[in-house]
Amino acid sequence: MTTHYVDLTVVPDSETGAPQLLGALHDRLHVALVQHQLEGIGISFPGYSIQPRTLGAILRLHGTEASLSRLLGTDWLKALRDHVRVTTIAAAPAQSRHRTVRRKQFKTSAERLRRRRMRRKSETAEQAAKAIPSSVERTPDLPYLHIRSRSTGQPFCLFIALGPLSTDPVPGDFNSYGLSGTATVPWF
Repeated sequence: MTTHYVDLTVVPDSETGAPQLLGALHDRLHVALVQHQLEGIGISFPGYSIQPRTLGAILRLHGTEASLSRLLGTDWLKALRDHVRVTTIAAAPAQSRHRTVRRKQFKTSAERLRRRRMRRKSETAEQAAKAIPSSVERTPDLPYLHIRSRSTGQPFCLFIALGPLSTDPVPGDFNSYGLSGTATVPWF
């Protein structure tokens, strides 16, 4: 159950903006969650907005007081200390509503899907174009983190979607990105 939270605020400078710092911060968090096998820590973004599309400058970590203390007791923020302000661990407001914070994936490029199909099925460009029309493309309107895959090294956009608000918390585990389609975090 996510009873406590801590806010990590990125502090941009003339060379690095808030979105880049937030991506780097989340990338470090992802590595720390994997290394320390912390499945009870979820994330949220208090500055989340669709119009304008932004996650804001705060990454909020949710969990038990013990799990957050365990994470903060490690050296995972070492390289970002000059660009991140960390609050103390606090109890989430008792009357908070709850929601899921999850990843949303999109089929964003018909051309990329066609190239993939050609490799996998040994098809020609014409065959792949027939199988995958341009109409499959979607233009995402959700805020995202720009991060790099640990397994392939490729950069990608991690789109963040919010579930509906609820009065009741739903316990559960979070993935190595701190996201879940079922477990909720307090939303305040």
